[in-house]
Amino acid sequence: MELEKLSPILPARDLGATEDFWAGLGFVTVYKDNGYLLQKREGAEVHFFHLPSLAPEDNHHGAYLRPSDIDVLDREWAALSLPDRGIPRLERAANKPWGMRELALVDLNGNLIRAGQETAHG
Repeated sequence: MELEKLSPILPARDLGATEDFWAGLGFVTVYKDNGYLLQKREGAEVHFFHLPSLAPEDNHHGAYLRPSDIDVLDREWAALSLPDRGIPRLERAANKPWGMRELALVDLNGNLIRAGQETAHG
């Protein structure tokens, strides 16, 4: 037995706006109804449940993404010109002391998506 995938289920205040935001990140919609959204990109998938009362600044949901090349993803998402503060935001890729090169994206719902790749020293 092998675990192949773990997919986050994150809250979304507005499913239409969430769908558009994540489409900008390269994700395509697989399923959508009034209360649920499923989007995929290559082997990654993310699910959203509708939570109209969500306060993005109080959201503590998140996920960790493992791309094959963190720097390519960093350049791609940086081209979206997201700010580096507030909601949404993008913190550019940097080497971390725990042996990972990571970036952090906060979507318009306040969901934190960290993406990382092991460094040569990790």
